Amino acid sequence: MTKLKNSIASPLLLFSLSVLMMGLYNGLYDPSFNNYLAQVHHLSEVARGGLEFPRELPGFLIVFVFIALIFLPDTRIAMFATLMVGISLWGQGFMAPEMKQVVFWMLLWSTGAHLFMVLKSSITLRLAEEGRAGQLLGRLGALEAGGTLFGMLLVYWGVSRFDFSFALIFGIAGTCALLAAICLFMIRPVPLKRAPRNLMLKKKYLLYYVLCMVFGARKQIFMTFAPWVLIKVFNSGVQTFALLGIVGTVISLFFRPLLGKAIDNWGERIIIFSESVILVIICVLYGFATQWFPARMAFGIVMICYIIDQLLFAVTMARTTYLNRIAESPVDLGPTISMGTTLDHAVSMSTPVLGGILWASYGFQWVFIAAAVIALINMGFSLLIPRLGEEDNSLATKS
Repeated sequence: MTKLKNSIASPLLLFSLSVLMMGLYNGLYDPSFNNYLAQVHHLSEVARGGLEFPRELPGFLIVFVFIALIFLPDTRIAMFATLMVGISLWGQGFMAPEMKQVVFWMLLWSTGAHLFMVLKSSITLRLAEEGRAGQLLGRLGALEAGGTLFGMLLVYWGVSRFDFSFALIFGIAGTCALLAAICLFMIRPVPLKRAPRNLMLKKKYLLYYVLCMVFGARKQIFMTFAPWVLIKVFNSGVQTFALLGIVGTVISLFFRPLLGKAIDNWGERIIIFSESVILVIICVLYGFATQWFPARMAFGIVMICYIIDQLLFAVTMARTTYLNRIAESPVDLGPTISMGTTLDHAVSMSTPVLGGILWASYGFQWVFIAAAVIALINMGFSLLIPRLGEEDNSLATKS
């Protein structure tokens, strides 16, 4: 009986359930947020770009939040992160009549979401068997994608059939995050040996930091302006984003585990280089489809590019496994990932502001030309990643 109880309440199972719940919240929240800003608060392109500064500020400060909570076990920090997400979504749904309240709840949400993002990777690496980090990241990514799929189906069904309000959608999403917090609370906390320096900035991890910064610029352009193109240029509603999310998530259920295996087998260099090539093509098509193709075909091409880009976000696993491969010690992982997240957001805070000005001044095409240039830069840095087996100081060699 004790064995059964321990297997039912195993740390990996409880953590997997929390990942599933966070995927469900994301499936509800993500396809709704940009339409919420456009339809409820009527933001312009410049204002939408400017809003990313406070939205991404907690990501920049996450390393300091991580240091403040470093005395806690990692699952306890993750629990507080999901608790913040749940409370903030309820606040945004029911207590945000004006933009100042939106910004307040968004700051709380962003702090929790970014903190969980950091801890999700490090907890997964801690729970993974030796040599199978990529596979576990891929499987948990697929589980998260399954939750996201269900959330997006619920949004599409609710908005189409029952005219779900944004408040109701955010309230359900917040409840899912609170359930994730309960799952994390049930995991028996494991005290971890801490790194001698909480602020992890080492020369050995310089390429990892650079890859994080380049990713921050590329990521934020698409997260901010790819949906905005669909909303402003093609007049897309919540249902469109839910459908795109559903299609992308269904594909990612198969794509993420395969990507995890590909990273383990081929190495991060090939994967990140390939991602960069695809991104250049996507950026060009996203920016110029309306000029090169008839309206309906252009809309279809842009939607396909949107889905492919969402799939490519999973390549962040390659950066994590690269760090895991070169790390001097397992205790470096959490602080280094949080530092990478901070550097990522140092770039991503300013990128949307510049993108909004670029859109307003010259048109949205130039935003995606800039994104293509960033993808080319990412391609160049990917060639500096050592191939598999080229390090003799990896964790695998030491253990």
